Amino acid sequence: QVQVVESGGGLVQAGGSLRLSCTASGLTFDRYAMGWFRQAPGKEREGVSCISWSGPGTYTYYADSVKGRFTISRDNDKNTLYLQMNSLKPEDTAMYYCAARRGNYCPVSWPDGRAFGYWGQGTQVTVSS
Repeated sequence: QVQVVESGGGLVQAGGSLRLSCTASGLTFDRYAMGWFRQAPGKEREGVSCISWSGPGTYTYYADSVKGRFTISRDNDKNTLYLQMNSLKPEDTAMYYCAARRGNYCPVSWPDGRAFGYWGQGTQVTVSS
């Protein structure tokens, strides 16, 4: 049974940093593309970042709203996905979700989340002004 579990959320002041982690079990991690998504109250879910992996290396993609501030990475030996979030803004406040997609690439449509079959329960990130 596939399980995806996020951790690392919390309350931080604007300009601060947080690192989210996501551990996946029950799947062959290096055969899955992984993504981070977020949803704020009253707003639609937003694709934050996606990372694929193949033998030569990883490929990463970001929403324009987080480029230059967030960094996605993965440790295939630990079945763990990370999201380093720097220079946080109040508008980054949301529930953050980790998701796994069978197939080690991020499709063009990755931001809508529909290509991802496994989702975690989410971890709350709150950025105070």
